[in-house]
Amino acid sequence: MSSSYFKIVGKNPLHGTIVPQGNKNEALPLLGALLLWEEDVILENLPQISDVLKLLEVLKQIGVEITQLDTRGSYRFHKKNKVKSDLPYELCSQLRGAVTLAGPILARTGRVFLPKPGGDKIGRRRMDTHLLALEALGAKIEVFPDGYEITAERLFGKDILLDETSVTATENAVMAAVFAEGTTIIRNAASEPHVQGLCRFLTQAGAKITGIGTNVLEIEGVTSLHSPGGCLTHRIGSDYLEIGSFISLAAVTGGEILIKDVNLEDLRMIRMVYSRLGIEVRSVEGGILVPSDQKLEIIPDYHGATPKIDDAPWPGFPADMTSVALVTATQCQGTVLIHEKLFESRLFFVDNIIAMGAQIILCDPHRAIVIGRSRLYGQRVASPDIRAGMAMIIAALCAEGISEIHNIVQIDRGFEGIDTRLRSLGAQIERIPG
Repeated sequence: MSSSYFKIVGKNPLHGTIVPQGNKNEALPLLGALLLWEEDVILENLPQISDVLKLLEVLKQIGVEITQLDTRGSYRFHKKNKVKSDLPYELCSQLRGAVTLAGPILARTGRVFLPKPGGDKIGRRRMDTHLLALEALGAKIEVFPDGYEITAERLFGKDILLDETSVTATENAVMAAVFAEGTTIIRNAASEPHVQGLCRFLTQAGAKITGIGTNVLEIEGVTSLHSPGGCLTHRIGSDYLEIGSFISLAAVTGGEILIKDVNLEDLRMIRMVYSRLGIEVRSVEGGILVPSDQKLEIIPDYHGATPKIDDAPWPGFPADMTSVALVTATQCQGTVLIHEKLFESRLFFVDNIIAMGAQIILCDPHRAIVIGRSRLYGQRVASPDIRAGMAMIIAALCAEGISEIHNIVQIDRGFEGIDTRLRSLGAQIERIPG
């Protein structure tokens, strides 16, 4: 594993214009969905991050021919007629996104062996919801120490209630249900923008899905999917989580950033939460503007009660934004409770931010009280996961002195060339080879 790290000099306001990368969480399931039919598919705006590049390698190893096109982030996928049902263990054990291959390969071939997926070290990430949904459609599950063998001679439509609003389990269930006989209803379905993107991608190829954007999806099974004209082209939407991170970077460094290629509907809750931290975001032609001279004052609840930022299924505040929101709050005057409900280890990274000078009380694995505004100082820290890594970059860029962020392989999993892109805004960030 690479021992490269970021060396960051803080207290430099960021200024300029930036275009967000394609949505990582939409790209990964789309790479699974294209296995459902044989004809060519072109995906545009695929983020060039390690998770996506590894999943591309998985597709090559199971029989998909891939051509990288001239436009960065554009790939053509063809000759998908023979797809292997055993996924490569070494690659799949390094990324969580491999789980989204289970549903489409099962639907296509009747069998898939899914190695235990890897990913962020943020606590247990249960597979039960995925397996129970596939089982409800007629699959048989056999559990092995290193993974799961899933088989089904035929899949049948079913009225399914997911036991949790899992994004990837919803995606797996949708992809499997596309070829199930009859009608499938998925209740308590996730409805995040990337789930909607997957459903719209499938409907372009002839899938019959209604309820897109709601928590109840209805899928009428079809016998085949096809690329219109022999080649379906789909552009992946902008990553609203990265946009939220850029808003924070501008605000806490005292800079001004224009963020282009933005879907405002995806940002409604993020903007609402930021407004309670005293951060203004303006809608302008071509995107959003984060102006300089932000108030950075936490607005208390009525009667002066301490406010809370907590994550929730869409359209609630995204769990993947809680780390960034916590660091942002350290630079805002006032007190706020951060409540991360989903993963029991995600907030453990706050020890690094406390070491930088933040006033944070970690109440338990899910709750932290942030007392701002804190002067942060450069430190040597290490990233345990993608989102904590970006939060540490934000902390380092508003801290006094020099910071080192290690284990940046985690950051590269989710953010494309983040050091190069932030330098274009004036950040003093350098990748030191390991």
